Amino acid sequence: MSTISSDEVARVAALARIELTGEEVERLAGELDVIASAVARVNEVATPDVPATSHPIPLTNVMREDVVVETLDVGAVMAAAPAADDGRFVVPQILGEDA
Repeated sequence: MSTISSDEVARVAALARIELTGEEVERLAGELDVIASAVARVNEVATPDVPATSHPIPLTNVMREDVVVETLDVGAVMAAAPAADDGRFVVPQILGEDA
């Protein structure tokens, strides 16, 4: 039994101002029904004795420890840049805005 009708899909599409053909409405109704059925199946097995999880595999931090190190010399970095001005990189204008 379908839980999501074509009429509901068409109504939501109209509310969202999305123009859909009749074929798209039918296809989406079927796809959304499959999704709703899958969620219903998950709800059937999600009983109080099954703990809630955010991820099926335990996660561990793979980041290195924060270590304070000496920073790069600004003068050396700017000397290696193709173009620099007043300690900043100079790049081509791309947005057409006035400088």
